[in-house]
Amino acid sequence: MTRLGAGPSRRPRVVYWNNIPAPYVVGRFNAVARRGNLDFEAWFSSRTEPDRSWTVDESSWEFRSRYLPRITIGSWAAVLPTGLLARARPDLLVSLYSNPSFLAGWELARLANVRTAFRVLPTFDEWVPRHPIKERLKRFAFSRVDAVKVPGPAGASMAARYGVPPGRIHVVTQSIDIELYRCGRDRWWPEREAIRADLGATGCTFLYVGRLWEGKGVSHLLTAFEAVLEAGVDATLLLAGDGVDEQLYRSIAAGPQFRGRVVFAGFIQQSSLSRIHTAADALVFPTLGDPHGLVVEEAMASRLPVVVTTAAGDIEARLPDGEAGFIVPPADPQALADRMNRLAHHPELRRRMGDRGADLVSGRTHERYAEDFERFVERVLDTPRRRASRR
Repeated sequence: MTRLGAGPSRRPRVVYWNNIPAPYVVGRFNAVARRGNLDFEAWFSSRTEPDRSWTVDESSWEFRSRYLPRITIGSWAAVLPTGLLARARPDLLVSLYSNPSFLAGWELARLANVRTAFRVLPTFDEWVPRHPIKERLKRFAFSRVDAVKVPGPAGASMAARYGVPPGRIHVVTQSIDIELYRCGRDRWWPEREAIRADLGATGCTFLYVGRLWEGKGVSHLLTAFEAVLEAGVDATLLLAGDGVDEQLYRSIAAGPQFRGRVVFAGFIQQSSLSRIHTAADALVFPTLGDPHGLVVEEAMASRLPVVVTTAAGDIEARLPDGEAGFIVPPADPQALADRMNRLAHHPELRRRMGDRGADLVSGRTHERYAEDFERFVERVLDTPRRRASRR
């Protein structure tokens, strides 16, 4: 059995191919690099995407990396590791599978006798249309990939449905920078009232963090918040983010029924999220189909109770309903409003749920991710390569 860090033998060479260097990805990869047990390199398809506003600072990266070249032939374009697989000669290529570029790169790796693994998160019909051709391609790939990396039971169940045997499904913790949020709360809490005044937040303040896009369920949140105000609750809704539907939501929020209680805070970089967390009393995440939604863990680390829908990845395994917050069905404004009203009327419940949430996420660190990732690599390299399913 491969034992990482157990002796002078060659470190396994691992390439992880992701779409973009999102902040949480950078934090995880830095943790892997710091441990030094893998010869690790990250590949990215691009520096950013049109609907992402994260700052990218390559100077903070502790891992080797590269942006893959874009190949254009007529109207067709793809990002492919052309020639890189032969030069890098990884023992394991971990990648996404969500577009033709990733699938083509995966097939090139298989042909080069490189072990392959997919990062698999649960998907929802509201976000990912189930086209028959896409479904056949997914079954083809899942019946041949050597392993999959999942965050929990929902991802594992999806991988199994598409033909991955249980022994090739490995759980790796989804992590956040716990210390960033814990220390951020300590830093900003003495200034809470000043921050709220600066934002124009009064009463029980509900926070949404994410893209301003219909797939996130923001219109249902606005409907729920209108009901909260109609019930006579002194409350504010903070929307932190940007996106294609921002002007639509601004138009709705300008209606007299909201009485100026909806505040658009703009996109908040990860390093500044703790400040706006401090202004809030609860996070509401009304998504219609997130594969995970790390904003939930970030809020929990900041001691905020959370109202979230069942369409946020493995949410039942991450946030026990009634302990650190509430889980409601997606596209159900009344259920959202009921839980928001309850939190607004019970500050002690908010405090208790916030404390419980901080306890629940305390171990979901980037260091924990790195440890899990190393075990995942060990198990994949100790398992024979996959042969195509005969089903």
